Amino acid sequence: MKRFLVLYQSATSAEDQMARATPEEAKAGMDAWMAWAGKADSAIVELGAPLGAGRHVESGATSNGQTQVRGYSILQGASIDEIVRVVDGHPHLMMPGASIEVLEALAMPGM
Repeated sequence: MKRFLVLYQSATSAEDQMARATPEEAKAGMDAWMAWAGKADSAIVELGAPLGAGRHVESGATSNGQTQVRGYSILQGASIDEIVRVVDGHPHLMMPGASIEVLEALAMPGM
């Protein structure tokens, strides 16, 4: 099985999304995620988590991060197309402007 990093992207930070949600909205969001997780089943290696604000690091310099990656999951499957089917209809995609990036984790040479 291959492993894939699934990145949840949004213009709105995870902190802002969670702070603005009413308890009912937060519960409905978690219920939708758990329903998706039930369907994804054995493809899930790590359900993942929301991500907070980050830092951009370059050689000799750091700055506030500018990414729109707001969370991640690690999934497994035979192919990237299989994982794309797994995330089709994911509750993250119900947010306006949200997207999901699926990246294959490649084997390290010599490892």
